[in-house]
Amino acid sequence: MIFESLPTTPRSEELLDKAFSRAARSGRAKSGHEAQESMLQTASSILSDNLENVVTEWPDFGTVDPFYYELADAIVDVDELRQSLSEVTWASRQIAEIRSEYLSKMRKTDKDTARKHRKQAFARMADIMDEIEDDLLQIGEARDSLKGLPDIRPDEPAIVVAGYPNVGKSSFVNHVTRASNEIARYPFTTKGVQIGHFERDRIRYQIIDTPGLLDRPEEDRNDIEKQAVSALEHLADAALFVVDASGDCGYPLDAQLELRDAVEARFAERNVPVLTVCNKSDRSTDVEADYYMSVENEEGVEEVLTASVDAVAWSPDIPPSRQE
Repeated sequence: MIFESLPTTPRSEELLDKAFSRAARSGRAKSGHEAQESMLQTASSILSDNLENVVTEWPDFGTVDPFYYELADAIVDVDELRQSLSEVTWASRQIAEIRSEYLSKMRKTDKDTARKHRKQAFARMADIMDEIEDDLLQIGEARDSLKGLPDIRPDEPAIVVAGYPNVGKSSFVNHVTRASNEIARYPFTTKGVQIGHFERDRIRYQIIDTPGLLDRPEEDRNDIEKQAVSALEHLADAALFVVDASGDCGYPLDAQLELRDAVEARFAERNVPVLTVCNKSDRSTDVEADYYMSVENEEGVEEVLTASVDAVAWSPDIPPSRQE
């Protein structure tokens, strides 16, 4: 997952303390001009290099997979984050320029004037670090928010499971993935997102149940949740919409089908096939569906899973074998 390896973002005051304390140590080991130049080189390098590393550790949002872009933008404002990263890049370059400027000045003066120049350079560097204090804080908060996202991989085929609560979505995911499923939490859901995996013909499939997102009408979602659904549209290769015709789930069938139609319309924009699956078929099949199953009785489950794989129609990018 592209955000999980992001390092902790240092704070402005923390970096200044580190830079100036190491500079003082380097200066004590030398004397005269050499001491002042060493202090300036040490402090500026620590600040400039650390700030550059803050930026380069982040992925390029102009090239990341649309799923991760939309997911990140649902949690943090990506435009604001990019602006903060840009400000940190500017600060890194400004500090490097200050180093060059004052090293040149110090070499043409006496020891006392060189010391004054070094102190002026330190003051200007501190001012720049003060300017980006809020930017570093915002980057650190974004890192903390994104680092814990579920490990969903856009390069693996994904099947999204939708439908009202209590229709059997989680039971289905549990059944077809056995012990390989995990519970992860999106910051914008009240319940854990269930992610399972299964293999067919040596291809690993992800199957994802998203309680709190695709289990209620669009008008009931807030802006962040709507954007999260948009991210899922980028991810999904197929979707299963599970209905309960028996009514045991607590939601009328016409409401379930209305939600199904809305999900179909949303996913149709990206040509994602949506299969209607009637669960609890041992109790009722009084609905027109693509497939019928009873997870509880283990009936029709394998057919639904096979149909979802067929709907994905995943073709792995494998080079053809050599002809003999």
